[in-house]
Amino acid sequence: MGSEKLFGCNYLLLKPENASVVDLGSLLVSSKLKNRGFIECPEEVEAREFRQRWLLFTSVVAQKILVALRNTMKNVGDTLELWLNRLSTNGGFIWLFLNILRGKMITPEKSSAAFLSVVGHLDTRIGLDKSIKENDAKYKGLISMMASKLSYENEQFVSDAVRNHWDMEFLGQHSFWNDYQELWSTRAIIVQDTKSEPNLIVVAFRGTEPFDADQWRTDVDISWYELPNVGRIHGGFMKALGLQKNSGWPKEIDQSSSQHRYAYYSIREKLRAMLEAKEDAKFILAGHSLGGALAILFAAVLTLHEEEWLLDKLEGVYTFGQPRVGDNQFGEFMKDKLRKYDVRYMRYVYCNDVVPRVPYDDKTLFFKHFGPCLYFNSFYHGQVLEEEPNKNYFSLFWVIPKILNAVWEVIRGFLIPFVEGKEYIQNWLMTIFRLFGMIIPGLPAHFPTDYINVTRLGSLHGFMEHQNSQDSKAD
Repeated sequence: MGSEKLFGCNYLLLKPENASVVDLGSLLVSSKLKNRGFIECPEEVEAREFRQRWLLFTSVVAQKILVALRNTMKNVGDTLELWLNRLSTNGGFIWLFLNILRGKMITPEKSSAAFLSVVGHLDTRIGLDKSIKENDAKYKGLISMMASKLSYENEQFVSDAVRNHWDMEFLGQHSFWNDYQELWSTRAIIVQDTKSEPNLIVVAFRGTEPFDADQWRTDVDISWYELPNVGRIHGGFMKALGLQKNSGWPKEIDQSSSQHRYAYYSIREKLRAMLEAKEDAKFILAGHSLGGALAILFAAVLTLHEEEWLLDKLEGVYTFGQPRVGDNQFGEFMKDKLRKYDVRYMRYVYCNDVVPRVPYDDKTLFFKHFGPCLYFNSFYHGQVLEEEPNKNYFSLFWVIPKILNAVWEVIRGFLIPFVEGKEYIQNWLMTIFRLFGMIIPGLPAHFPTDYINVTRLGSLHGFMEHQNSQDSKAD
C-alpha cells in the first residue's frame, strides 16, 4: 500500500476483518505490531504498555461485533423508524390503532417530506428561531446546528424544510464513498442563506445514525496517520472524509470516470463553483457528532492542500458534540492555520455529553481537543473554557453529579415549555431517552435537542468576548 511513503514515518491501520481469536489473544501479550494480519504499521511502531494493546484489542473487537450486528441493527432501526412515522402520520397511538382496525393505516414513503429519521423524531423542530436575526451573535451557530440536524433526514424532507420553513436555497444532499469500508457512509447537505451579508453557504455533515453499524465502526476505529509537521490524526474520520486507499490525500483526483464520489473532493469542487458564481459569498462548515469531526478535518485538508482562496472564503467551522480528532501537535498546527486564515472555530459542548470526551485524552491514546470549548451547562449558561469539565467522562468523582444532573434534565423537560414557550415542549420519545440517561448520563445529552436549545437560549457569558476577539482577528 505504500503507507509509509504516503503518511510519513508513522501510521497504524486496523483491519478487523482479518483478526482471528488467536490473533487477538497474541496482541494482548506481545508489544510487536508489525506483520500482524489485522494491523498495518511500520516496524518501529509498538505498543509497549498493556493499556495500549488493550485499547487496540477493544477497538478491533468492537468493530467485529458491529459487523456481526450490522443487519440486526439495521432491521431494528428500520422497524423503529417505520412505526414512529406511522404514529406521527396517523395522529398518535389511538388513531393509529383505529386506522389499523379500519384498514386505513397511513405509511409514508421513506423518501417523502413526511418521513422523519429516529434522530428527527427526538426533536421535531424544523424552523429557525425568528427572534434571532442575521446580525445576531447567535445566528451562525443556530443555522449551523439546524442544518446539522437536517443532515440526518432524506433529501425531500430537507428541501421542503429549507425552502418553505427557512426561506433559503437548498443546494443539494450528497452521499459519499468510503474506500476502506467499501460503502456509501458519509452524507452532507448544502444550504445557502441569501438574506445574510455576505451570503452564507452552509455545508453540514451528517453525524452517526443510531442504528448504522458501519458509522459506529468509524467512531470506534482508532487507526491513525501521522503527517510530517502536522501530527497524528484519527484514521476512522479520515477514511470517512475521503482518504484514498492507494494514494492518501493527493491534491487532485479524477472522479469523472469513477462511479464513486469522495466527500472532500466532491464538496471542494462544488464550493469552488458556487463561490466563483457569487464572489461576495462565504461558507461555513458544520456538523453534529461525527459530522463535527468531518467538518474540522475538511478544513484541515484544505490547509494541507494550501487552498488559500477557499480558506479566505471560509467564515468558520461550527461543531456540536464533536469527538477528538488528533494529537497535540495536530492541534497546534490547526490553531496556527486557523489564525493565519482568520477562520473562526466554534466547538460547542453541552454539559455531560459523552461524545466530546472520546477518544480518551491521555498519554496512551494521544487524542486532544484544540481551541476554545464553548461549554454550556444544563441551565444553558455558557462560558468559554480551555477544556470541558470531566474531560474523559469516566471518573468516580463525577458519577453522582452526573446522575443528579440527569434527574434534573428529566424534570427540566416538563418545566421548560412554561418558561420558554410551547416550541420547547419535549416529546415522549425524548422523555424516554432522558429517563434512560439516569442510567447512562451524558448519552441523551448528545442528541440535537440540547444543542438546538443552546444555540437559541444559551447565555453569552464569555461567549461575546470570544466572538469579538475572533471578529477583530478577521478585521
